[in-house]
Amino acid sequence: MWKEILLNYGIFLLELLTVFGIVAVVMMIILESRKQPETGTITITNLTEKYQEQEKTLSSLFLSEAEQKHLEKQEKKAQKEKAKLEKKRLKAGEEPSEETKSRLFVLNFNGDVHASAVSSLRKEIDALIALVSPEKDEVLLKLESPGGVVHGYGLAASQLQRLKTRNIPLTIAVDKVAASGGYMMACVADKIISAPFAVIGSVGVVAQVPNIHRLLKKNEIDVDVMTAGEYKRTVTFVGENTEKGKQKFQQELEETHQLFKQFVQENRPQVEIEQVATGEHWFATQAIKLNLVDEIATSDDIVLNAIKEKDVIEVKYRQKKKLAQRLGDQVESRIENLVSKFLHKNRSPML
Repeated sequence: MWKEILLNYGIFLLELLTVFGIVAVVMMIILESRKQPETGTITITNLTEKYQEQEKTLSSLFLSEAEQKHLEKQEKKAQKEKAKLEKKRLKAGEEPSEETKSRLFVLNFNGDVHASAVSSLRKEIDALIALVSPEKDEVLLKLESPGGVVHGYGLAASQLQRLKTRNIPLTIAVDKVAASGGYMMACVADKIISAPFAVIGSVGVVAQVPNIHRLLKKNEIDVDVMTAGEYKRTVTFVGENTEKGKQKFQQELEETHQLFKQFVQENRPQVEIEQVATGEHWFATQAIKLNLVDEIATSDDIVLNAIKEKDVIEVKYRQKKKLAQRLGDQVESRIENLVSKFLHKNRSPML
């Protein structure tokens, strides 16, 4: 009997040590990842050249072997002649004879609840400000976002306004969704283009606050919520929520909604703001009638049309992370998402 008890106790201790060991390793990974400085680089991909190469490869499938060889010879001859002329021009110190093509710079923004992609967006916009010529170049942002926290999407919209203040033409393309905070970003653009069934709008604010005070009280569990400042904590997850606190929290939501409406109105004066600021969303074919979007098309259509006459260049900021950083970020993200579902997401005002 005693042997069985000791054996079970030993197994229990081993399981406990294993759990603590895993937790300790996870915490070490997270802490180590925070110590490592994040570094990244801007990568530039010429989509025009990429498309032309793809088109050439596909076309060659329908040519005979002799035709392919003849085409390759012509291309090599043309490249040699071009290089020769360029060398001659440089040697003579002459300016380029032909006018440089205008460029379309393409960015991507896939938004989550916290608008975490804004950290890359700000780096990409830094690069564009240095590269773009407002007189002949344009920027296209491919945007996908159902919205999220106010401060995150407020910052993302502010990053796009940096382009507007420098008179850099900005088009935003929405293939799936630009709702709430996503639409806050979209309305900054000079033109919003959307796929027919993309979800647009949701100009409203929401905050859900679960409260387990009565459950705790029923089980005779006391939770003391102590604050300094009358409205430091208006509503809580575990404490008793007062009517006064609820009213104050509702007031804060209304104020945030008013700021959201003003922002949309300032950037898209053609919109009847009271008509669209109900929190509803629409498909793009409906949203165009409300002036929430300007044109029905996909981002692919925009890029393919631009390739015919412009250099289309995709700009991306890529972070270089060590293994410990990647593992730490993944673990931290999972933990944060779990906590968000119960606390942060339900407490913070969401656009």
